Amino acid sequence: MSIFRDKVAIVTGAASGLGKSLGESLAQNGAFVVLADVNSGGVEDVAEGIRGKGQDAKAATVDVTNFEAVKGLVEETVQEHGRLDYLFNNAGILIFGEARDCSIEDWRSVIDLDLYGVVNGVVAAFPLMVEQGFGHIVNTASVEGLAPFPVMGSYVASKYGVVGLSHALRAEGAALGVKVSVACPGYVTTKIIETSKMVKIDREKILASLTGSMGVSPEECVSRILRGVERNKATIVIGWWAKILWRLQRLSPGLVYWIMRMVANQMRKSRIQSG
Repeated sequence: MSIFRDKVAIVTGAASGLGKSLGESLAQNGAFVVLADVNSGGVEDVAEGIRGKGQDAKAATVDVTNFEAVKGLVEETVQEHGRLDYLFNNAGILIFGEARDCSIEDWRSVIDLDLYGVVNGVVAAFPLMVEQGFGHIVNTASVEGLAPFPVMGSYVASKYGVVGLSHALRAEGAALGVKVSVACPGYVTTKIIETSKMVKIDREKILASLTGSMGVSPEECVSRILRGVERNKATIVIGWWAKILWRLQRLSPGLVYWIMRMVANQMRKSRIQSG
C-alpha cells in the first residue's frame, strides 16, 4: 500500500486492539505514525515495538474526550512534520445493558468517548486539512452504526452518529481536497467484550453467541480498512455477516427490526436481576 509511504498519520486508541494493529500496519507500510491513547504505558510499548522493527512511531498520552488535548496533538504533529495526511479516529468503549438499567453516567461515558472523541478529532484536523489542501479522516464506527442492535443503546447511538457525521463530512470535504471514510466492522476478535462493562447482562451469554466464523482478527480487519482507505471508500463494512445485515437493513428495515426484537427477547432471558 504505497499510498501510506512517507505519510504522517495519527491513530487514537492505539494502545491495544484495533488501534494497535492500525498503528503497526501503517508503520509497516512506511508511514510515520503518532500513536495516541490515554494509557501512556501501553501506547509507549506499542511505539517501542514499532521502532524496534526499524519503523517510525511516536507515542502520545491523550484523552480524546479533551478537545484541547486533541487539538494540541494535531497542531504539534503538523509543526513537527509540516503536514497531517491521515487521522484515524479509533478510540472507543462499549457498555452492554438495557436502557432501563443503564445510568446517565454509563450513557455519558460511551457517548463522550465514542462520539465526541471523533468530533474532537474532526474539529481539530478537518480545518487544517482543508488549509493544506489534502488529507484523509478515517472514523471507526461499527456494524452497530448501521443496524439497531439492542442491549447496547449508548454504543449504537454513538456509532450511528459517527456514520452520519462521516458521510456529511465526506460531502463537505470532496471539493476541498479532504477525504473521509468510516469503518464499520462486525465482530473483531479483540478483548473488548471481555473488558467491557456489563449492566445486568451475562458476559458469558454474549461470548457464547459469537461463533468463530463470525469474527475477524484485528490484523485482517485493519488490512481491509486500509484497502478501503486506499480506494477512498465512503463506508468500509468488514465481515460477511455485517455485510449481509447492512444490506438487509437497507432492503428491509422491518425484517431487521423483527430480528433485533428476537435478539432483545433472547438476551432478556439471561438478564441478571442485581449487580
